[in-house]
Amino acid sequence: MNRKILVTAVILLLAFTFVNAQTSGPDPARTGITSAQQDLKEVSVSKFENAGFWYGVFPRDDGLLFLRSFPGNPLDKKPIQEDVDAGIVTLDQDGLIMEGDNFVLGAKVYFFRRGVINFAIKPVRPLPIEGITKTVSLWVCGRNTNHRLELVITDQFGHDAIIDMGKLNFLGWKKLTVAIPPNIVQRDYHYNNKMGVSVSALNIKCDLDETYGNYYLYFDDLRAITDLFAEANRDEDDMVDSW
Repeated sequence: MNRKILVTAVILLLAFTFVNAQTSGPDPARTGITSAQQDLKEVSVSKFENAGFWYGVFPRDDGLLFLRSFPGNPLDKKPIQEDVDAGIVTLDQDGLIMEGDNFVLGAKVYFFRRGVINFAIKPVRPLPIEGITKTVSLWVCGRNTNHRLELVITDQFGHDAIIDMGKLNFLGWKKLTVAIPPNIVQRDYHYNNKMGVSVSALNIKCDLDETYGNYYLYFDDLRAITDLFAEANRDEDDMVDSW
């Protein structure tokens, strides 16, 4: 009897740990290659305010892809305090975003036929992230489909890495967060002028059973938690290795 109680307790503990990890997301302080000291900071990579800074890549024989800006915001999204202090984002008396972050990016797909179809949404230029990136987060409205979202990042040597952000099988807005794996080299002291990564694309791998009709998808607020210790604590008399 006591053995059954012990097994049940262990199962409940593992289930609680799993649910808590899914809710809070990866811990940036424990993610990737850590040093003795870190200076973690949340930074905005893109607020998706202007659809003109993005373009779609979609197989022409499989359908059409359109991008458009829409006014709106996830209600659960909290602005970065430094953006508020700097006047980049303005809040009203209720603490809601009033100016500076008022639009989301919408994507609309017309499927011509069923098939194994993937499409991508890319910035006009890769979006660099300062420092050593620990985690990347993105608000997505996925329309409860089995399509999968992938984040494509590029290091300073042009090597691409694809990171799975999960299925889009949820209703309404959801914040998706992924950790940058430690096998992606972000700093090499033999190349001090090449550090960090850039966001190159958002890939959508379509589920075969759902590649028909129209599909709508919305994005907002691409952020990263990055380690800026090396930049923030650089000595004033230190030389810059960029010559």
